[in-house]
Amino acid sequence: MKTVFLALALCFTIVGMAQNDAKAKALLDDVSQKVKAYDNIALDFKYVLHNEAENINQETRGNVVMQGDKYVLNILGITRIYDGKTLYSINPEDEEVTISKEDPNDENSITPSKMLSFYNDGYTYKMDIDQNVKGRSIQYVKLTPIDSNSEIQHVLLGIDAQTKHIYNLIEVGKNGTKTTLTVTSFETNDTLSKSLFDFDKNKYKGYYINTLN
Repeated sequence: MKTVFLALALCFTIVGMAQNDAKAKALLDDVSQKVKAYDNIALDFKYVLHNEAENINQETRGNVVMQGDKYVLNILGITRIYDGKTLYSINPEDEEVTISKEDPNDENSITPSKMLSFYNDGYTYKMDIDQNVKGRSIQYVKLTPIDSNSEIQHVLLGIDAQTKHIYNLIEVGKNGTKTTLTVTSFETNDTLSKSLFDFDKNKYKGYYINTLN
């Protein structure tokens, strides 16, 4: 699940300052400004992991609602609720809730605010192919890790040239693993319940509560 959410984070975190293409920078600026202007974002997505050498081909679907630093993510039967301070991971199959504190300054923590943060260190980027996908012009930007020890070979970020929304992200690993996250629905500025990002323990009576910190 962490891999899925990291891919979501990359969808909205365009990184790198050195050796970058001016046209790519302008396009990513447009995407950044548009995304940051929304009060909230709701995504449905498809996530595919493929490694031909290992005969692995996995596909799953999920959805996420984000507002500020808060989010609700549903994937693989598990719901993750982050209220801005505390992360609740709810597993109905095991009837378990795991509660942990998230430090927004921790490099390993993934929050929507980080997803919307552009130009952090980590990658260089340049314009790649422009592809017609079912009548939509998808402009790809290629991101290459600055760290030569990174497990990632490169990332391709597909951007709808008309809407300036993220269409998909393709991550190619040095071990031959290819992960693709495709946004199947992109909604913005919905009227959200005031309690959407609140954890209601009364809904999970009988669940084992695992508090990590």
